Amino acid sequence: MARKRPKGVIQMGWAAIEAAAKGRTEHAPTSADYPDHVVRRTSFIAGGGHGWRISALETPRARPAPWKIVVITGAPSWAEYWAETLAELPQDREMIVVDRPGYAGSEPRHPVTDIRVQAEALAPVLKAAPGQKVLLVGQSYGAAIASIMADQNPGKVAGLVLLSGFFGEAGPTARWLLDLGGKALKMIPKDLRHAVIEVTGQKPQLRHARRALSRVNVPIHMIHGDMDDFAPLETAERLAEETITRRPIRVVRTEGANHFLNDGPAEILLSALEACIPQKTTAWTFRWPKLSGFWPVKVGAKHAQAT
Repeated sequence: MARKRPKGVIQMGWAAIEAAAKGRTEHAPTSADYPDHVVRRTSFIAGGGHGWRISALETPRARPAPWKIVVITGAPSWAEYWAETLAELPQDREMIVVDRPGYAGSEPRHPVTDIRVQAEALAPVLKAAPGQKVLLVGQSYGAAIASIMADQNPGKVAGLVLLSGFFGEAGPTARWLLDLGGKALKMIPKDLRHAVIEVTGQKPQLRHARRALSRVNVPIHMIHGDMDDFAPLETAERLAEETITRRPIRVVRTEGANHFLNDGPAEILLSALEACIPQKTTAWTFRWPKLSGFWPVKVGAKHAQAT
């Protein structure tokens, strides 16, 4: 039975402090909860010539699945909080969840505050097997980064999901945390410190994400809880309304859900993501028309009937 990751502001903050004190990059190591054939730790070298080693969690598969779900996490960027979702993923899907640059087991040790550099560094995670399609999911702070990734890598992304997207305006709980974190910036653990620095500096960069969204030519889905007090739903909806995109943004308002949609039952989140993947349609097949009554009656038969 896998452990539940700490939830709530206080629990998550304490987990970060405890992990830092013990020198761990994972607060509750996934290796203790899941065998390697279910969820395993992996890594890749960052793009853009940065040379950083980026840590991630993935679902191993004996053969490539038709769809690969790539998750760009928020701030703090902890892939381990997706462990339960990864473990529940069906065998005909793959998923990889990254620890973004500057977080957990990923390099560098300093914060990478430019969302364009983050997108550039994470581009290699979009690599897919022949015939495989990629659904790119940007969670919270990662939504703006994922938007830029989709724009910078045309042809590599078949669908874009903005999950609880954070777009410059913090809700009441986030504002309280940012104010508290800003006052204790030198005392809090690295990952929390980097999160405060990133989030407070995001708003001036959002023009890059808006420009990217306007150019992306794949289906865009916005999934957001109506009880989100970190990244207000209204801000995300306004972005969807005001941004002129090549395809309409599909907005999914999740009743009763808060900011951390991956904290709920895994099957609910997986069902929401599955709804963003085009379903197979029955292949069209040619059917011969029914020919009864079409051919003319044989002359001999007609003559016999007449006599």
